[in-house]
Parts: sequence; C-alpha cells; structure tokens
Amino acid sequence: MTATPDLARLRSDTPGLLRSVFRRHAAGVAVITASGPSGPVGFTATSLTSVSAEPPLLSFGVGTGSSSWPVIAEADHVGVHILGEHQQELAATFARSGADRFGPPTAWHTGPEGVPVLDGVLAWLVCRVAGRVPAGDHRIVLAEVLLGDPAGAGRPLVYHQGRFGGLRG
Repeated sequence: MTATPDLARLRSDTPGLLRSVFRRHAAGVAVITASGPSGPVGFTATSLTSVSAEPPLLSFGVGTGSSSWPVIAEADHVGVHILGEHQQELAATFARSGADRFGPPTAWHTGPEGVPVLDGVLAWLVCRVAGRVPAGDHRIVLAEVLLGDPAGAGRPLVYHQGRFGGLRG
C-alpha cells in the first residue's frame, strides 16, 4: 500500500522546485575551460554527462548569461577537468563570478589544441565541440573526446546540498 503524499507540502514553483530537488542530487564536479581572444575562460560544472562511447561524446550545460559563454559559443575545442576532493577552493574559484580564475594560485598550462589544462586534477580531456543545443537559458554542449589523461591521484569532489565535499567510506 502506498501512502498519499501530503498535498500541503507539494510545490509548483517549478524553477525553485527544480533547484530544491537537485540540491539533493549529489554530482561530480568538473571545470570546463576554453581559450578565447582575450585569454582563457572556465567555469565549474556539475552537469557533465557521458553521452556515447562510439563515438566518444560527452555533454555539459552552460548558462548563456555566464562570462564564459561567449568564448564557449565560438570555441572549436574545450578542456574538461574532473576535480579531486582536495580541490574545493579551485571549484569555488571557477564558480565565483568575477574571480581571476587563471591567476595564482590556479596552476595550469596550455595543452593540446590550445586548451587551458588545469594541473593536479583527477583526470582531464581535450574535446572537439560537436554541437550546441539551446535549452532554456542554457546551451547543452556536445563534445567529442580527442585525448586526455585519466591518471591523477585522489578521490572525486562532489557537490551536494550547495556544498563541495568528498565521498564517505
């Protein structure tokens, strides 16, 4: 027998409801980077998804109002970085509006295809942008994996209940 939900608790303010529900969804933390005419850009993403093995495709969402969007909108290649639990400050820096994301203490170098590659991450990929799909106030970027390095040390950083943290256990 199933219990009837308490209708007084149900919410219909869908943007707020969506945010509230997804605060309960633990997600891995990535930083997406690209190189633009004025230098590198990057942002923290919890929307990274593996899409296909053949061909190797992934996706991530980016807000069209973000400071990184104009460069991502034109970029041929992006960097995808999986952060470790020791990189909470790095995740916060790339999530903070107006931050100098590539200044000290961020350690990075120019990688293949001119993509900014962050140092000390659990894993990184360089991808060719295959498409940008409109999705409300965001774009879903589809990218084909070209090369990378999965050999970083550590445990993954996760985002849950509005905070960065590590896995227990």
